[in-house]
Amino acid sequence: MPDVAGVPYTGHVEQGGAAAVRELSDLTIRKQSVGTFDNNAYLLTCRATGTQLLIDAAAEGPRLLELVAAGGGGLETVVTTHQHHDHVGALAEVVEATGARTVAGADDADALPVTVDVRVGQGDTVTVGEVTLDVVHLRGHTPGSIALAYADPDGHTHLFTGDSLFPGGVGNTKNPGQSFDSLIEDVTTRVFDVYDDDTWFYPGHGDDSTLGAERPHIDEWRARGW
Repeated sequence: MPDVAGVPYTGHVEQGGAAAVRELSDLTIRKQSVGTFDNNAYLLTCRATGTQLLIDAAAEGPRLLELVAAGGGGLETVVTTHQHHDHVGALAEVVEATGARTVAGADDADALPVTVDVRVGQGDTVTVGEVTLDVVHLRGHTPGSIALAYADPDGHTHLFTGDSLFPGGVGNTKNPGQSFDSLIEDVTTRVFDVYDDDTWFYPGHGDDSTLGAERPHIDEWRARGW
């Protein structure tokens, strides 16, 4: 796996600890754990232009702004994967400090604590400099949950899944208004049926995984109902 300063990228970060950095040919990914819920925030930096995009301004605004500064530039866009409070705790603070535009799934946008500039859904795209990310709408954890997919020209897809897909299963669907049937259907047809086993995914909490590692367990998840 690509590394920085001899430190391999594993996808593991410690709560309150330093960011993990992954260098791709056209994109730099910085992953940092923030807040008491151990949320992952991801800073994407286009290597050609220095343009930056943050996925989930979840908590600890000052630390997120330090992460942005570590990327070497300003912040053009904040994408929110879904409306839950632990993913938007620092959104207003970060947007006010940076002037970044805001992007979210259309069906979650009205629940966010800021005005959403761009509402997106299945098949839309979001750009960061010269890099294009595909929007994947994954219904069930929340109505407007989205993932972002980046097709690396080196051959692998990188997928930022919010709370819709984790190592070991899909996101929580036990609360009112959530739907396991919808989520497992979308994760199956819009993720596993579309992207190959080498796809590396970055969840909203915890460690990363690959679709190849998780694919053999889809029937187990469906049978247990979570």
